[in-house]
Amino acid sequence: QVQLVESGGGLVQAGGSLRLSCATSGRTFSSYGMGWFRQAPGKERKFVAAISWSSNSTRYADSVKGRFTISRGDPKNTVDLQMNSLKPEDTAVYFCALGLSNLYEWNYWGQGTQVTVSS
Repeated sequence: QVQLVESGGGLVQAGGSLRLSCATSGRTFSSYGMGWFRQAPGKERKFVAAISWSSNSTRYADSVKGRFTISRGDPKNTVDLQMNSLKPEDTAVYFCALGLSNLYEWNYWGQGTQVTVSS
């Protein structure tokens, strides 16, 4: 079994910054990608960012490009999401995900952490 635990969510004013972290534990794999998704109230879950095991490959949703940065931690079983210039429309529950095949398919999910951006 694999556990993903997110942290770092909270309330911030528009224009502010937050840093989310996700740590994995339990079953280990030789390599895997990690990503972040978000789900606003009443809306479907959407992709935010992803990073490969080596950190050589990243991808971002157009809505967060230039504002958010994803990075692997040390050890590599952690992933961070630095969020700058936050907007009220970034308000959502943010989920961490782990993918064993590529940066488009996800096998395991965290429980989520709330991010609220006030105007």
